[in-house]
Amino acid sequence: MGAVKEVTDASFEAEVLKSDKPVLVDFWAEWCGPCRQIAPILEEIAAEQADKLKVVKLNTDQNPNTTRDAGVLKIPTLNVYKNGEVVKQIIGAKPKAQLLRELEGII
Repeated sequence: MGAVKEVTDASFEAEVLKSDKPVLVDFWAEWCGPCRQIAPILEEIAAEQADKLKVVKLNTDQNPNTTRDAGVLKIPTLNVYKNGEVVKQIIGAKPKAQLLRELEGII
């Protein structure tokens, strides 16, 4: 996978909620075309912003508890967590430039 790490229901709290830097969580599924479409963009952002932002993926089909707790109803949903709280939610596939604009002020 590269710069984007996979998280699960079991690792979500430690990897995301207790992270010392902002975390962008990509809620996705194998069957989701737009999810696959933004995956390379998220890899680029993860590599370029590694010092300021952690990027992780959570498979919604395999991790229903975290998906439910996060209130995710559509995928792809990108939640940005800071100090354990959601500070930004982006729903749907977006171009890289738009994603970076959405992240301004957070990273």
